[in-house]
Amino acid sequence: MNLQPLGDRLIVDVLEEEELTESGIVLPDTAKEKPQRGRVLAVGPGARDKDGTRIQMDVADGDEVIFSKYGGTEIKLGADDVLILRESDVLAKVTPRTSEPKSKRRLAGATA
Repeated sequence: MNLQPLGDRLIVDVLEEEELTESGIVLPDTAKEKPQRGRVLAVGPGARDKDGTRIQMDVADGDEVIFSKYGGTEIKLGADDVLILRESDVLAKVTPRTSEPKSKRRLAGATA
């Protein structure tokens, strides 16, 4: 089944979080928080403004995004669970780090 989102909606493949805590404890599905990261699979044409012209979407296919915890509608697409979100439910787009890491800060006060 192929889906094409309408308006300012997008289809996101939810990325599963790690199932281990830092101390190595395996978390059951019931104890895990709802994931908030995903990869955009499809993007709608965009919403319309007052004049009827399309407003370009800020995300594109393949982008990794962070979205509202309880936003969107979950649907099953084949064996995968996907999420249909409005663009307003997207909080941020994950971008690769492009700058050099900043130098280590020096502590104020006396040093040993």
